[in-house]
Amino acid sequence: MKNILIIGFGDIGQRLAQRYANINKVSITGLTRSTNTATTASIPGLSVIKADLDQPQSLQHLPFKNAIVFYFAPPPSKGTTDPRLRRFLTAISSTNLPEKIILISTTAVYGHCDGDWVTESTPVEPQTDRGKRRLDAENALQTWSTTMQRDIVILRVAGIYAANRFPIDRLQQQLPILYEHLSPYSNRIHADDLAMICMAAAENAPDGAIYNVCDGQPSTMSHYFKAVAQALGLPAPPEIDLETAQQVMSKGMISYLNESRRISNQKLLDELGITLNYANLNVALAALESQ
Repeated sequence: MKNILIIGFGDIGQRLAQRYANINKVSITGLTRSTNTATTASIPGLSVIKADLDQPQSLQHLPFKNAIVFYFAPPPSKGTTDPRLRRFLTAISSTNLPEKIILISTTAVYGHCDGDWVTESTPVEPQTDRGKRRLDAENALQTWSTTMQRDIVILRVAGIYAANRFPIDRLQQQLPILYEHLSPYSNRIHADDLAMICMAAAENAPDGAIYNVCDGQPSTMSHYFKAVAQALGLPAPPEIDLETAQQVMSKGMISYLNESRRISNQKLLDELGITLNYANLNVALAALESQ
């Protein structure tokens, strides 16, 4: 019996659990702050545990032993460290060790690269706190792996999209975007492909491997918003210059606009031997339009 433990049982965790549910002799456990009986009922063999990574006492007695653990929980929204990941690692006793941990990180650890291509050998240099928090999680997990002699894999994930994750509210509100010639490069991966990659990493990735997870087809952020609007039959968002953006956009959006990089997924494709179902945004949008 293969034991699967998913920490942070949101959209990606549920997609992954559904994949594992199609395999015989697999026990799946999802950890979440609040249980959802509808989700539990829809995935055969799934058990959901209610626990809070901000409450260490709730992490006792989790089924770590010999499990393949997928850590999908986000860090706190403030600060430059990830105390949640550290509390999670502290909760794993030496007599209850997992077989392997797969961590979802982010390509934000590379920081601003002025639109250059980025591979896994590119030095990490996060400029934003969100990137620093994820790098802290990577470092903590690597230290734990060395100490406990357990396998880990780090997935540096680009922007995640899917039919239920498109920025529909933003487009309907006609919130502005940058003129396309001013817009930074952005990278993305479909949620279903990400779940597939997580499973492939658990099965095939060597200990300590780090992979960039994206479709390898970057475009500008403004192109993304306009393409989605067209596919959904919505008006294209208005375009503004950088000076105006600084005045009207949120700090979170500005932080994304201040970073530009093109992420290579060649190592991912070569080593894990996968074929993406959504090799680029156009494939996903065409599927959406055909529904």
